[in-house]
Amino acid sequence: MKQIRCTLLLLLGVIAFSGCKDWLTILPENEQTSDKFWKSKEEVLAVLNAGYVKFRNAVPTLFDWGEMRGGSVYGASNNLDIFRVTPSEKICDWSALYQAINMANSVLTYAPQVIMIDETFEEPVMNSYMVEAYFIRALSYFYLIRNFKEVPLITVPYVDDSEPYEKAASPAEEVIAQIKTDIRLALETKAAKAFFPKEWETKGRATRWALYALMADVSLWDEDYDNAVVYCNNILEGGERAPKFMEDPMEWFTMFYPGNSIESIFEVQWDMAVDANQKNSLCDKVGPTGGTYFYTNWMLQQWVDESAVRLVDASLGRGLFGSYATDREKNGGGDITEGYVWKYYGGGAHSTDNKRARADANYIIYRVADVMLMKAEALTMLGGASRWQEALALVNQVRHRSSLLDAQIDPGDINEENVLDIILTERCMELASEGKRWYDLLRFAKRNNYKYKERFLINKVMESTAASPSWARSVLLDNNAHYLPIAAKELLANPLLVQNPYYEIGR
Repeated sequence: MKQIRCTLLLLLGVIAFSGCKDWLTILPENEQTSDKFWKSKEEVLAVLNAGYVKFRNAVPTLFDWGEMRGGSVYGASNNLDIFRVTPSEKICDWSALYQAINMANSVLTYAPQVIMIDETFEEPVMNSYMVEAYFIRALSYFYLIRNFKEVPLITVPYVDDSEPYEKAASPAEEVIAQIKTDIRLALETKAAKAFFPKEWETKGRATRWALYALMADVSLWDEDYDNAVVYCNNILEGGERAPKFMEDPMEWFTMFYPGNSIESIFEVQWDMAVDANQKNSLCDKVGPTGGTYFYTNWMLQQWVDESAVRLVDASLGRGLFGSYATDREKNGGGDITEGYVWKYYGGGAHSTDNKRARADANYIIYRVADVMLMKAEALTMLGGASRWQEALALVNQVRHRSSLLDAQIDPGDINEENVLDIILTERCMELASEGKRWYDLLRFAKRNNYKYKERFLINKVMESTAASPSWARSVLLDNNAHYLPIAAKELLANPLLVQNPYYEIGR
């Protein structure tokens, strides 16, 4: 598990937040052990910054993990979309997230020591840094358990070779408990900010809203629906400083270009105006020419089906279903033949010809529409006709922003399963290419001891997958196959790790 045991890299100089995003341009350069470092608040901040950068490095992988198995996007240079991943493939590499975790662990361990040394390091500032470290650690572990289920739970930093790096994986329940503990500890400090001095910081650093959104998401995964509603409401009823749902269908594109909109809760930040190295590689992979990622035929058919029930002018794309343009728009209403991911490519209004000036689109982790649909899901699982109607009202509020008619269910057919189906479809389209689809399918399927495995996982994947439907079905029948294999190099480095049974040699 040498990828986990990344030596702590630290800056000799000071990284200070300024009016732009230059704090994300520099990675620490010098190896320093703890006895030579951790003398000032600036050094604490340097490591915290590095945690954000390490997490940002994981984004291309996070996109593939969240989208490729869900049947909405195809084109990855790995075998995820055809369910034939092997432990030797790079897509199984979890090192970037563990590096982010290591930076967070370092801040949480050493910041309380620094405050005893640096008289200028005030406790409220220290607590605010620790809030962000808790968030980075919790978010990173949440991605890990959704993709690997059981992972090594490490809460102390690796600063030199004296730390043992052989560690067995912890059960998913234990990791979830740690994630929830981290979020609660962060909130209990009362140091989680509602906003930062700059708007990009408010959207690109951990705020109380980001903590609420993460806890709502984790609660849904853990089938804790009452708490999911509570944490969603903390945002939706959060008052003046809370992020707001963007109502105007003519302004939807500003969520993605230029980004950091009023609807945003947490975005991974890039800014090539600050540094040419701040480039989101997804931007080059999703365009109409030279791109490698495209929407599947199933997604294009959803465009056709919903286009028929628009409330207003068809030029008002959200882009309908996740902001993508197609040949229908270019050819003046002809058949849709190709759909690309506008969110990371386009600039200004929704158009195939309107490309953003720089390849530095942010990657949105949470926004308000996502939270509204989380709440709808939790209400549905809590049950009862009134809650189902409330859930549908939330879905329809999102649909109205896209100029769509209400999603409706015949009164005789309103039940948990049918309302969930509407929510799942709306999440697929509204949050298209935002790294949510696979986790949604798996979460819907596995609840109540895989009650909806057939309808919400196997059937959904089979109708849209790039794989052979019969092969996809045979894979998905095995619950272990819903998770990735541990990378072969990790197994060699750490004999305490045990491979996911689905991927064992000789199976």
